[in-house]
Amino acid sequence: MPVTAPQSRAAEFKEALHKRILVADGAMGTALYSKGVFLNRCYDELNLSSPAMIRDVHQEYVRAGAEIIETNTFGANRKRLAAFGFAEKLRLINQAGVRIAREAARDLAFVAGSVGPLGVRLAPLGPTSFEEARAIFREQISAQVEAGIDLLILETFHDLDELREAILAAREAAGPDLTIVAQVTIEDDGSLQDGSSTETFTRALDKLPVDVLGLNCSSGPRVTLETIENMQAFTNKPLSAMPNAGLPTTIEGRNLYLCSAEYLAQYARRFLQEGVKIVGGCCGTTPEHIKEIRGEVRSIQPQHRMSTVMTDAATEESKALPKVPVADRSTLGAKLAAGQFVAFVEILPPRGVDASKEIAGAKLCKDAGIDVINVPDGPRASARMSAQVTCQLIQRQAGIEAVLHFCCRDRNILGIQSELLGAHAAGVRNLICITGDPPRMGTYPDATAVFDVDAIGLVTIANHLNQGLDLGGNPMGSQTALLIGVGANPGSLNLEEELRRVEKKVEAGADYIVTQPVFDLSLLETFLKRTEQYKVPVIAGIWPLTSFRNAEFMVHELRVPVPEPYMERMRAAENAEAARAEGVAIAQDMVRAVRPMTAGVQLSAPFGRYEMAVKVAEVIGPRE
Repeated sequence: MPVTAPQSRAAEFKEALHKRILVADGAMGTALYSKGVFLNRCYDELNLSSPAMIRDVHQEYVRAGAEIIETNTFGANRKRLAAFGFAEKLRLINQAGVRIAREAARDLAFVAGSVGPLGVRLAPLGPTSFEEARAIFREQISAQVEAGIDLLILETFHDLDELREAILAAREAAGPDLTIVAQVTIEDDGSLQDGSSTETFTRALDKLPVDVLGLNCSSGPRVTLETIENMQAFTNKPLSAMPNAGLPTTIEGRNLYLCSAEYLAQYARRFLQEGVKIVGGCCGTTPEHIKEIRGEVRSIQPQHRMSTVMTDAATEESKALPKVPVADRSTLGAKLAAGQFVAFVEILPPRGVDASKEIAGAKLCKDAGIDVINVPDGPRASARMSAQVTCQLIQRQAGIEAVLHFCCRDRNILGIQSELLGAHAAGVRNLICITGDPPRMGTYPDATAVFDVDAIGLVTIANHLNQGLDLGGNPMGSQTALLIGVGANPGSLNLEEELRRVEKKVEAGADYIVTQPVFDLSLLETFLKRTEQYKVPVIAGIWPLTSFRNAEFMVHELRVPVPEPYMERMRAAENAEAARAEGVAIAQDMVRAVRPMTAGVQLSAPFGRYEMAVKVAEVIGPRE
């Protein structure tokens, strides 16, 4: 049996796994692809022909905070290498992969040998026997063990029989002490490709000589989380989670993943809450994703001696065009840039094709001095006229500028780019970028959601278009001039998380912020104090209550805090008309209160009562 090389830190890793959560790296193939390596290359052979490139990728992950670095050997078995004519270099490729990873990791990260499936079908569906498969795995793993890996990760397996042979080969090659992580890739229902249920494959792996069970690849973090939750019932072994950054989309010949680092990090926190001990990323994940995940881990457990001290590499020269100044993008942009207090009124798109009521409401608002009409995009996951078309009708027929809510739920990244370009061309220049309500909240709970990106990723896309760049980072020859707004909730139950997302949205390119409805002035004051450093205008959401029941709905279902004095005022209203009048009076009180501290207000028109919003706006007074 091969003896583990002296430089291996296998015992140290096993102790670390027992004591704390460990952050693994992200995708190697995605990084190499982004550096111009064609998909038809043998990525594993780059350990020999381009070791500096591989080392650079490892170092980027170490700088991001990864504590486990996987060797560039996923496909370095005899079957896969033979397809490229490199089968006889198997030992050299695997040992070079370990050496390069060790040079990059130094004592800042552990080195994990990466082993993937053979790329062939096993008997009885294919010509490769179980014994042959085990021998092929043993050959590859032995080379890595000799080179001194600290642990072994068997990943992206979808065949239980093949994974079993890999595990048995690993124990034969490495003995009983090396930590083995066995990871499968799953379908959207949590099963393997052959139909094995979560319970079936978890129980089967639990009986095999592996130390950690886990998931990697698959279609993204949501399915991974749901399956991890189910796996816990069938094993007491530590779990690992390394999902893809969503599903890939090909843009002009390039495979892109736009699941934002922030979005993946949110799921990483939930993985950790479920007891996952190793968390990282697979296809599409980058050092930025790992940096965000590392931040989540640090918020849960104290930082330890493996913190990184390496400096960031120089960024590449940008091909971006200078953005159009905010004041030149739209009338709203000019008013915000000039410091003028602005008033929005929210008008929902019609349920059918007749927008006459909405256009009449917009005209009423214009006559009352309202600055812009805010048009939600499929609010509460409902089917309505296109929000962008509604904006165009309002601008053309009512003569007042519109703000387009743009959500991620209904569009993949191709649709997002196309519609944003179309909005600009059609003269709709003001946006509020939101993630969007999931379909289960609406009247069509079985509808399919997309969510290729969240609101942060959406802002990033819009910001790139404003700089004349397409989704592949290529110059388009022209640029958009979109005024990018984002949402925020000062009354969030997890304010720290909300503030962190606001920071990421501003970093991604947000020009202004619109809040959820606010009734508790202290919450808004805290939010403004915590966000003043970003120097971004904040528009306060104001909702005229229509009844005491409406106030209860705000508190108990929408989780919007309403102070008790306001609740008492609504409770005391003698009839519906009096209740609406009291709701307007409360909203006017809020407008007066926020007038000195915000850049404007967004006034809701509950249940299409536009006159209520107009009445509230009367107290705004002269504008500078």
